[in-house]
Amino acid sequence: MVQSINTKVDLVMDATSHMGTSDYGKIMIGDKGFEFFNNRDARKFIQIPWEEVDYVIASVMFKGKWIPRYSFQTKRNGMYSFSSKEPKKVLRAIREYVDPNHMVQSLGFFDVIKRGLKSKFKK
Repeated sequence: MVQSINTKVDLVMDATSHMGTSDYGKIMIGDKGFEFFNNRDARKFIQIPWEEVDYVIASVMFKGKWIPRYSFQTKRNGMYSFSSKEPKKVLRAIREYVDPNHMVQSLGFFDVIKRGLKSKFKK
């Protein structure tokens, strides 16, 4: 059994981890960090302490009406991507522990195309 890093839990919600194949489970947001526990396999879990989180990146569509997924950019271990039933509640709970200046919106489709064209013609 996995030991939680949190001493106080703010939010527990059904979620999906998008690391390789999709894993379904529960996310837990608490005072020490963000945790994901798989429903089927107890050995598949992700624990991210708040000190390790560099940026929280949200994919926002339709002017904030829909947030399909959000990611954590960590200082050492790369990017972790998740989606949940109510992402706005999750992001509001995360905002209590992560600096709001480090919560950013991901680039849209046309922004990526525009960056690519600028870099192509810049050379």
